[in-house]
Amino acid sequence: MESTRQKKVSRLIQKELAELFIRKSSEIAHGKLISVTIVRVSPDLSFAKVFLSIFPSANQDEILNNIREHVPKIRFELGQKIKTQLRIVPEIAFFIDDSLDYIDNIDKLLKK
Repeated sequence: MESTRQKKVSRLIQKELAELFIRKSSEIAHGKLISVTIVRVSPDLSFAKVFLSIFPSANQDEILNNIREHVPKIRFELGQKIKTQLRIVPEIAFFIDDSLDYIDNIDKLLKK
């Protein structure tokens, strides 16, 4: 169960990362739309799991690897944005959120 503080921090990180991906999408994702769907923060606020939805879904792994290569730069820019709200900028790990693909698959199965 997440505490109120964890929820606030995860919403803050989600908002700031979404804005960062909008500004930097040309250099990180090369014309793909990246949405930050879920952010889970550890109880000590030192680690954040960030789930991304990438549209169109072709070459998702390549885009994710490119994002993972830019983690230090992304974390630095995130720190510049949230330095007044948080004492420590959490370590960030990025993952693909495949819930939309799962929903599409179920829709296709139900239509058959």
